Amino acid sequence: MRVNKVRTGLTVLGVVIGIASVIIVFSAGEGINRLIMGQIESFGGTDMFEVEVKIPSTKKGGAGETQSATAMAQGVQVTTLTLDDMEDIMKLPNVADAYGAILNQEQVSYNNEMKQSMIFGVTESFIDLDRSEVEFGRFFSDAEDKSLAQVAILGSKITDKLFGDSDPIGKSVKIGKTKFRIIGVMAERGAMMGFDFDDIVYMPIRTLQKKVMGINHIQMAMFKVGDTNKIDVTAEEARYILRENHDLPHPEGPRQGWTDTGKDDFRVITMVESMEIMSTVTGAITLLLLAIVAISLVVGGVGIMNIMYVVVTERTAEIGLRKAVGAKYSDIMWQFLIESITITIAGGIIGIAVGAATSYLIAYGASAYGLEWHFVVPLRGIITALGFAAFFGLAFGLYPARKAARLTPVEALRAE
Repeated sequence: MRVNKVRTGLTVLGVVIGIASVIIVFSAGEGINRLIMGQIESFGGTDMFEVEVKIPSTKKGGAGETQSATAMAQGVQVTTLTLDDMEDIMKLPNVADAYGAILNQEQVSYNNEMKQSMIFGVTESFIDLDRSEVEFGRFFSDAEDKSLAQVAILGSKITDKLFGDSDPIGKSVKIGKTKFRIIGVMAERGAMMGFDFDDIVYMPIRTLQKKVMGINHIQMAMFKVGDTNKIDVTAEEARYILRENHDLPHPEGPRQGWTDTGKDDFRVITMVESMEIMSTVTGAITLLLLAIVAISLVVGGVGIMNIMYVVVTERTAEIGLRKAVGAKYSDIMWQFLIESITITIAGGIIGIAVGAATSYLIAYGASAYGLEWHFVVPLRGIITALGFAAFFGLAFGLYPARKAARLTPVEALRAE
């Protein structure tokens, strides 16, 4: 193999590309998983659970679906979840705090500047439970929420759009047809899953309900528990309260609160469950990509097999001579197997380095776009990559090695 370095190098290249792809898949999968987990945690830690509206299933035994943007656009609205429901759940002994929320879209204008923006109506405790922070001014109070005060807090992007370098605190903007006084500006937070927190207007939820949208319901509520070990039981108790309040049937049998009867117009999910769901999704995507990468490794393996066939043919005389001086079948076979595995392991090590470097560039590029993308090469990725390399070296080098070992001294010398 040292005689024809170009041929060997091209063979190794196929392995390098395959193994580098394995490392990139593992690194990207871990990076995406950590990104999503971090974004989910930004809504609250593992001591939080969420209640959101859901369209009841029209099919018998169906679980329904969360109210989507498509459903809302088609005029389908679930209006049964209210602040009274939230307050009833807050009476549970393990619930420490909560906030309710509604999301709407309105035109926001100041002088000649106008912008279509998301309006996030929340209760006062939002600022204590969420990871958002006020950079200038203040957040609204519970008294302002209950008195339907026309006050608002702007995200950093919409502040720059409407006010530029001037101070917005104390000035008035028009949201829809209603005037609001600006009392604060939120600190920059970035986007999450296409949702830009810096392009949002925050206001008291009751003000949004009564003076802007003309509704009585809410879309979701977040709850913080005191004891995380009891969060599943607390979530089950919340389901019971909501079914009672909404006149919905309860599933039959002991501890059946988790079961969706298909009639439920809400969904209760803990942040841990959200993380597990997303982890399962990213894991499935990683496995799918690994299956695709395995095809490139098979191609590289075929290249290994071909070069080993050529090597066996070129070294027929050597094989015959070794057999003539007493070399055994296993000696010849292991000689060529080790050479095959050496090629793939060498390609694997180079591939790991190339894959790690590429993964670093991906993480660097993602960070440049404001994503909290962590560069990480999981140990299981390195072990998997080396395992693939050794396996394909063994699998695709076995047949040529056996062919070499079966040659008799007479056949080898005659062929030469």
